[in-house]
Amino acid sequence: MKPVIFVILLAYCFLSCSKDEEYSLQELEMRNADGLSQILANTISKPWRGEDFEPGILAGTWHSVVNDDPKSFNLLISEQDSSTSTIVGSMHDYLLDYNVITRKWVPNAASPHIIVNEAAGTLRIIYTLRNDIYWSYYDNSRKIKVTSDDVIFWYDEIVGDPDCQSSGYYGQFLTMPDGSEAHIDIEKIDDLRFSFNFPRIVAEPELSTNMTFGPRHIFEPAKRQGGAEAVKNLFSVAADPKTIPSMGEWFLVEYTSGQRLVYKRNPDYWRRDANGLSIPYVEENIVRIIPEENTQLLLFRDGQTESYRLRPEDLDGLVNRSDGTYTVFNSEGALGAAFWTFNQNPQNSKKPQYEWFTQKEFRQAMSCLLNRDRINAQVYRGLAEPKVNIFPEPNPYYNPDITLQYLYDTARAEELLASIGIRRGRGGKMRDERNRAVEFNLTIRSESSVYNDIASIIRDELSRVGIRVNIRVLDFQKQVEQLFSTFDWDSMLIALSGSNIFPSQGSNTWPSSGNLHLWYPNQISPATEWEARVDYLYNEGKFTIDHEKSKEIWDEFQSIILEQCPMIHLMRSRGFWALRNRWDFTNVYYDNINSALITHVFLSGE
Repeated sequence: MKPVIFVILLAYCFLSCSKDEEYSLQELEMRNADGLSQILANTISKPWRGEDFEPGILAGTWHSVVNDDPKSFNLLISEQDSSTSTIVGSMHDYLLDYNVITRKWVPNAASPHIIVNEAAGTLRIIYTLRNDIYWSYYDNSRKIKVTSDDVIFWYDEIVGDPDCQSSGYYGQFLTMPDGSEAHIDIEKIDDLRFSFNFPRIVAEPELSTNMTFGPRHIFEPAKRQGGAEAVKNLFSVAADPKTIPSMGEWFLVEYTSGQRLVYKRNPDYWRRDANGLSIPYVEENIVRIIPEENTQLLLFRDGQTESYRLRPEDLDGLVNRSDGTYTVFNSEGALGAAFWTFNQNPQNSKKPQYEWFTQKEFRQAMSCLLNRDRINAQVYRGLAEPKVNIFPEPNPYYNPDITLQYLYDTARAEELLASIGIRRGRGGKMRDERNRAVEFNLTIRSESSVYNDIASIIRDELSRVGIRVNIRVLDFQKQVEQLFSTFDWDSMLIALSGSNIFPSQGSNTWPSSGNLHLWYPNQISPATEWEARVDYLYNEGKFTIDHEKSKEIWDEFQSIILEQCPMIHLMRSRGFWALRNRWDFTNVYYDNINSALITHVFLSGE
């Protein structure tokens, strides 16, 4: 079980395609099919199906790695930085959790109670915080009770202040039937209870209000003295981690830039097993900062880390030639996928690329030039499949009949380009109506071999029809800067976390006003008719309770996005993950929804 969030996240890295270029696609497919059956026979499938966790043993140190240094230890900053989010997430808790098996919300830090006033057309959701949650400090007896004041301050003064630039700001407003905007207000009832008051009835009020929050006793004085900038400057990477309070499973106690982070378990954490022992069972987590993938592999091989997410190139060496010290788990294809997107921000309107990218026929043609079979064979070893829909199977509005219609077809791509005046000129180069050669940049993350390999295939496929693609490799922080600040990019391979298990997920992505509406964020009003329609459908879908009526809305929503191709999804890859045998596997699960579920892992007694 994992809380539902939507933030930037770059995809995992895989295999270099250069090793397989000597084979035809047909030969690769046959070779991959034989290899897959052998790999599956030598790995374990253990998806979580709602089982209860067994009591464990308190002991041990977990050794792991992260790709990047955090940008900050600040919860607000973590919204726009995946490395920071990974680091600080374990020191906070969401109000609710979501059981993907039962498709029901379950209490976490708080319990919800929904009150619908059909006569007034309004809704109220009352949360009651647990009575045993504290802001605790490492190796210190100081404990401050978490109260409704913490949540209310964070919602009103941090998320609700546009100067703080929280991605959750947009989710605080609802479009009313008359087209006006109305705010979802928060109200204190007592120290443990607070309510969100909706100006109209919504389909998933839990999704709109589920949140993490920071300690008011620290953030409020900072904001009163220095405003939003002072809030952003709290808990910088220069801060002593021991001064950061935790209400989550872990304390961060040490950080050495470029080297490691050290966590200690929080004995005051509220979640406990049947024997009254708080989770986690692991006493310490030492996290090394290792951006290079092959180094991460070597560390696992040497027994210096506990688990490892396999790339396809690792499968033969780690699965078929295991040394017996670890077990490899497998999962079905991922629910989400990375995608290829094109910058349509009018800030770049003087560039020829802007003219091309803002025409749907160009984007559709790019989708038709994306050779997904080749990517699967050469990059994923046949362990993936194209993602051709918007919603995944667990989404109640997933429709298998609504799929992307612009698959690999070079002839159709050239027809689409010709329809907007782009044709081959002398020397075979594609040129637009103003005789400008069609050329653009493709930005990828520096640490990701999978993006490098996919980008190389894209460049090669487009060169065959006379389009030049220049691959630009940047570190993650620079990519974030481009997306949120400078907007000076052409096209990009990137991914978003979250799996659209709920149709209304992505309140900062699908609406044109969102700061993660990547191709043109923060629009004052929709730039195109189709975006205006998506805004309308997204809004209506949130407020439609009747399933059949809602299905019509979300069907159209998915169809428009797949037709307009603002985000051309790539591949849903199978997952493979290795865990050392010194850990007890009773509470360990691995699937395409939860990924590696190890919240209750403990050392084996053997």
